[in-house]
Amino acid sequence: MAATTDQPADQIDRLRILVDAGIALSSELSLDALLQRIVETAAQLTGARYASLAVVDPSGQTLERFLTTGVDEETYAAIGELPRGRGILGVVIREAKPLRLHDIAEDPRSVGFPAHHPPMQTFLGVPILLRGVAYGNLYLTEKENGGDFTEDDEELTQLLAAQAAVAIENARLHESSTRWLRQLESLNEIGNALASQLELEPLLAIVAARLRELVHARLVLIALPDTSDALRVAAAEGDGAAAAIGTRLQLGTSKVGRVLERARSERVDAMLEDPEVDQQTARDLGVTTALYVPLIVHGHPIGVIAAHDKEGGDPRFGDEDVRLGESFAKRAAIAVDLSQRVSRDAMRRVVDAQELERTRLARELHDETGQALTSILLGLKTLEQSVETDRAREGVASVRELVVSTLHDVRRLAVELRPAALDDFGLAPALKRLVQTHRQDTSVEVDLEIGIGDERLPADVETTMYRIVQEALTNIAKHAGATRVSILLTRKKRAVVVVIEDDGEGFSPSDATAGLGLAGMRERVTLLGGRLRVEASPGHGTTVAAEVPLQ
Repeated sequence: MAATTDQPADQIDRLRILVDAGIALSSELSLDALLQRIVETAAQLTGARYASLAVVDPSGQTLERFLTTGVDEETYAAIGELPRGRGILGVVIREAKPLRLHDIAEDPRSVGFPAHHPPMQTFLGVPILLRGVAYGNLYLTEKENGGDFTEDDEELTQLLAAQAAVAIENARLHESSTRWLRQLESLNEIGNALASQLELEPLLAIVAARLRELVHARLVLIALPDTSDALRVAAAEGDGAAAAIGTRLQLGTSKVGRVLERARSERVDAMLEDPEVDQQTARDLGVTTALYVPLIVHGHPIGVIAAHDKEGGDPRFGDEDVRLGESFAKRAAIAVDLSQRVSRDAMRRVVDAQELERTRLARELHDETGQALTSILLGLKTLEQSVETDRAREGVASVRELVVSTLHDVRRLAVELRPAALDDFGLAPALKRLVQTHRQDTSVEVDLEIGIGDERLPADVETTMYRIVQEALTNIAKHAGATRVSILLTRKKRAVVVVIEDDGEGFSPSDATAGLGLAGMRERVTLLGGRLRVEASPGHGTTVAAEVPLQ
């Protein structure tokens, strides 16, 4: 928009323009419209052909906005990149005091003009200050009739700048309060959505999508602990989200893992410069900046939200993004924790129901079916004594062998379903019986070492540890091709640990079909707040270690 080209108004007219401008500025709440009004009024007051207004960023070193008047759109587009606050413009920013020049080019601090820039000679620069805080600067060039800018021009521009500073502060406060209101409404909306959603995967998708909207990120990831030493990207939203889901991040060698351990929010302005960032993962995701916010419940981190590459001119996240991310993470963490609790409770009910059903079936097999088969054996003995021919005796003997074999299978099945020793005597005797049976049924050597003493453990802990050893031995017998197995059961101060090692064929953890029985083990251990670690590789055996806390 071109500045007024008439002769500069006399002093009274100029003061009237200044007063009218102050009234207009005080009623303008749109920051962009306000800034444009200021720069046009400055040109009108001083008779400048060109005028510009630079808004200083929070650091006070560079410019975040640059508005002009007097330059047509074609010239503006041809100039290209906006000023960065160097040369004469930088002098006004750094010194924060008025500057008048007869010829910009003659000043040794000038760095010249870019291509296609209109020629400019006379100059007046005035800072926009309020209570010592610099909001920006007014730059005026090419006073009409080729004259220099005067002291009156400088004084009037300073008065306009003072009014402008108050108006800019008011506009920023209004925009800030409006933005806070929108954010509060968004947070309440998100809180309601999270409270009504208990399924974990849809819940995480809501969290990622809404946070991306709030902080204007290109990509948002949510990582949850997967094993004792790694996290897994459980949800993602934005560019490259599909490829990011399922990515494993090591606890000690990734930025996400470090944030989880430290349990505090962190910003990364340049991923390449942070030594804790896994550079290969960053390159795969194509991210350059990050905001990490832990999900914390009752002082314990349960996951990490990572936002990458803020959209707009500057990809870095600011303090307001951190505040907003933490406010959102508090609500999201409670919702995620609730979802996990509901899921664990449902799983615990399933496991408890399974154990009750196993106990019932084991009792029926042992008491009813076993006694029935024993009665048949007694009847066959009587029958065997009463028959007279050899053929008949052979037939009875054959049936008797079949019944004996069936009775053995029934008793073995009853023990597998729920050993009576586990309920009556505890974990150690039950494991000894399990290992003894395994030695009889297979050719695998099993070494068992028990270091938990005679004290009984909680029933759910004993059941979990027994099932882990039982499942491990079953897997080894079916798939490992091992010749030797070592089982160590020991007790720490506040936990019980079992380690099962074999010298079998092993498997590749990356194989989706490998270790299917491990899923059940992990579920049982997780229900008790424990950890399961599996180390395996083809040709080098397998190690399964489970640690369960003692409440």
